[in-house]
Amino acid sequence: MNVPAYRQVATDLRTAIERGDYPEGTALPKLEEIAQQYGIAKQTAREAVSELENEGLVEPVRRRGTVVRPVPARLRLLRTRTVYRDERGYYFDPAAQPWVALEPPTIDWGPAPRDLAPVLGVQPGENVLIRDRVMGDPDTRAPKQLATSYLPAPLARGTRLAERDTGPGGIYDLLEQMGHGPLAWHEGLGARMPSPKEAERLALPKGVPLLRVVRTTSSPAGTVLEVNDTRMSGDDFEFGYTITRDPSAAPAP
Repeated sequence: MNVPAYRQVATDLRTAIERGDYPEGTALPKLEEIAQQYGIAKQTAREAVSELENEGLVEPVRRRGTVVRPVPARLRLLRTRTVYRDERGYYFDPAAQPWVALEPPTIDWGPAPRDLAPVLGVQPGENVLIRDRVMGDPDTRAPKQLATSYLPAPLARGTRLAERDTGPGGIYDLLEQMGHGPLAWHEGLGARMPSPKEAERLALPKGVPLLRVVRTTSSPAGTVLEVNDTRMSGDDFEFGYTITRDPSAAPAP
């Protein structure tokens, strides 16, 4: 199978980066130099470098060229299958507990994302309540995650759930005060590429994926009351958990 020339060049450059020929923070050769070295057109060299940029290995830096991106130290988020509580209400990750909303939540009515509408139990295109927040470090004001809640319209319309300030404990305390508790939660972990708006809000370099936690909130009867879609930088965070032995996995004699 014939491999396009730009992909062969991208493979060589990627290998050179991984080998340490181009340490973090150093610039790759200029496009003209790459083209001359491989005997290719400048446009082909540009396509090769763009592939590395799309992978998040390099990024353009003004007046320096294309620079090898550093590998950030990731903060491990421990998913312990436990819900916690502090004076602000429920939270689901000790590492994220200190984070605060960096701006007032955005309240809107509109359709849930296509992949979340069936989880919420609504039809595609059906209006739901959308509560959108940017969470981050209270000292540096650096954004850490985007958290968007989707609630069915019949549940939320005309209630405090649709107000900017839902009171102490947030929407979960409010849902339980409305008689829908005790609440139960289920979550799934995934990843996807960010939209341009998400990348801008989280200051993501090109090629960096989102880590995604989709959490459903249910009543004792199993009715889904809310779907929360939390997104964060795949460069800055990783999920961690402890692996325990099942009785079937006893140590070998």
